[in-house]
This record gives sequence, structure tokens and C-alpha cells, in this order.
Amino acid sequence: MIPTAKTAFALLAIAASGLVMAESAGQQKYPDIVDVEVMPSGENRFDFDVTVSSPYDSAERYADAFRVMSRDEAVFGVRELLHDHANEQPFTRRLSGIEIPPEVNEVIVQGRDQTHGYGGETVQVGLPGR
Repeated sequence: MIPTAKTAFALLAIAASGLVMAESAGQQKYPDIVDVEVMPSGENRFDFDVTVSSPYDSAERYADAFRVMSRDEAVFGVRELLHDHANEQPFTRRLSGIEIPPEVNEVIVQGRDQTHGYGGETVQVGLPGR
């Protein structure tokens, strides 16, 4: 029997919901960056308020940093996170006074997992005044 488009769509939806449930139940490998606010803080310097989602956070494994970088992965700044945020999801932290060359108009913010390193959803954001 060949499934109809409606049946195929329903099966796909069920499979996708299972993947989402598995990821949210602790299978997520990397933290996701869900929001970034950028404020100028001096000549070629910027402050970043970064919101991170890492629902798997526990004392044993957690999101331990995020970085601000160019498209070609030149790193301008890293904010180390020294403990888990299991009871605060998502959470926002600031990285201040990051110097960014004047020719750079936008940056990418990426999270880091204690075990798996950098990855997950990133946010690309323009720099105010550029």
C-alpha cells in the first residue's frame, strides 16, 4: 500500500515531534543562542547581552561559554560561564567592552558545551552604527 500525502505528512510530523521530545529530554548536544542585544560602549567597542538556552544543564554538564566572532571565525571575545544554569533557562549574560575592527559590520554569537565544544544555533547580529 502506498501512503497518501496526508498519511506521509502525519508520519513525518510524528517522527519530528519524537526528535524534538528526545532533544528536550536531555539529548541536546549544544547550547543554542536565542537572542543577542548589542550596545556600543566606546570607539570600536561593544557590549553584548546574550541569551542562551541549554535545557540539559546540570552540575555534571552545562553550557560553559559563548563567543563573539566574525563570519570567518575570527574570535573577538569569549564569556566563560563557571557553573550550570539548570534552574534558569534560558539565561542572559553580558560580555562587555569587546573591540571589533571597524571594517566588521556584523558578528556571529555561538555557544559552547562543556563536553562537546562549540555548536548549536547561532545568532548573526549587526553592529549599531555600522
